[in-house]
Amino acid sequence: MIDVARRHRGTASIILAVAAAALVAGVSVGAQADDDWWSPDSGRTFQASKDYGNPGGILRVLLKDGPMETRGHPFFSAVGPSGRACVTCHQPADSMSLSAKSAQDRWDRTAGKDPLFAAYDGSDCPTLPQAERASHSLLLDHGLIRIQRPWPAQDVAGKPIKADFDIEVVRDPTTCNSGGFGPDKGKISVYRRPRPVANLKYLLAVGFAYDPKQGMPLPLDPESGKPMSGNLMADGRAGTLNAQMRDASSTHLALLKHMDAADMARIVDFESRVFAAQQIDAAGSRVDTGGAEGGPAKLANSEAGQLGSIGRPVWSEFEAWEKPAPGLSPKQAAFRASVARGAKVFRDKTFLISDSAGINSPIGFGNPVRNSCVFCHNMTQMGNDVAPGQVDLGTTNQPFADPMPWLPLFRITCKGPPHPHYGRVIYTSDPGYALTTGRCADVGKITLQSMRGLSARAPYFSNGVAKDLRGVVDFYERRYKIGYTEQEKQDLVNLMSVL
Repeated sequence: MIDVARRHRGTASIILAVAAAALVAGVSVGAQADDDWWSPDSGRTFQASKDYGNPGGILRVLLKDGPMETRGHPFFSAVGPSGRACVTCHQPADSMSLSAKSAQDRWDRTAGKDPLFAAYDGSDCPTLPQAERASHSLLLDHGLIRIQRPWPAQDVAGKPIKADFDIEVVRDPTTCNSGGFGPDKGKISVYRRPRPVANLKYLLAVGFAYDPKQGMPLPLDPESGKPMSGNLMADGRAGTLNAQMRDASSTHLALLKHMDAADMARIVDFESRVFAAQQIDAAGSRVDTGGAEGGPAKLANSEAGQLGSIGRPVWSEFEAWEKPAPGLSPKQAAFRASVARGAKVFRDKTFLISDSAGINSPIGFGNPVRNSCVFCHNMTQMGNDVAPGQVDLGTTNQPFADPMPWLPLFRITCKGPPHPHYGRVIYTSDPGYALTTGRCADVGKITLQSMRGLSARAPYFSNGVAKDLRGVVDFYERRYKIGYTEQEKQDLVNLMSVL
């Protein structure tokens, strides 16, 4: 109990120190809990710039050509029987995503009555007693929303795809893959983190005319005929914002019909203008000073889709922090130097990447292949993948995944050729991209996450298995046996905390 109390006091001290430094620097700091949370139909003004405190410093959310009145706007308006709006799961203070901490706070403040906890996907399963906290444990403890996928998989027209694997339920702690649910009923429930709807021009940018991971041309948007980036959703089931909205309106918002074209156009306009990134670091200094070019303003005004190995190296915007700037405290100078070192480790420390579908197969860069973090996190200013980002890092597939007894476990049996890295039988908590393609070779592939605003939206990875940024580094260390020193691990954490 004493250790817990000390940790809470320490976190509070950091946030207060950051807030004080921000005010001295002339930066406005956002209000606390009640004002930070956006409820549907609040009628508030979405400001052109607003700051929100978090354990890593202060996040800034920009709206280009803002401010914007939200009354009557479809992103902020309650729809459907649950009373949810898009903003319910895409909160500005959480970098337009949803943190587990915010979910816990809403449960405590509303006694579990907030629309966030709607039975369909805000609980572990709709059949559980909804008034009990335990029925919402995955959202409250791990920041996970239930995603119900059809089985067999379906193409964009809703026609079944003949899968080359069978799927069986081995473990079902949520009871949502058995009874009236489950593969035998045409439904599979997996649990994932809400992806942020900020900085979307980077996620939608098409960096290649083909998918180098598959050796195939990019799929085309059936509406516009243009190539789709493949970086929008965790399992690649929707390649455009319109397709994503249709998916969300019929599931998360529980609408009986899709949004109309006018509403979708207004949402796309809003989401295309929102940029979010850390503005003040944990040491209390701005990330766009001292020669650095961090912060959301740089994101808003930079060209998307640039490959770091060709243009400006990834995270080189922090190179200037290698040398201390005048007026910094020793703590600030040391923190900045650590961030600069972390950027170099991210780019330059190579390791052997093995048995990772989407990298080592199907067309393959070799198995293993030696490279660094920027092999996949290669887009300048953003750190996501310029190419379509479906990769199996092992976050959901055994034997690489961490133990996650709170999640379902599926046994995949390949009916055709065995998986190139796992063989004929695979155990996974989330088949990922395979639920979209029906291909055994895609089991466990997940679209790479964007790397901005990380401090505001813990936990991490699609299944929330990393509770903090150190957990992200530790997972990669275990998975690929990289050999990071303790200093390198802390430098990487500090780097990610300022993005």
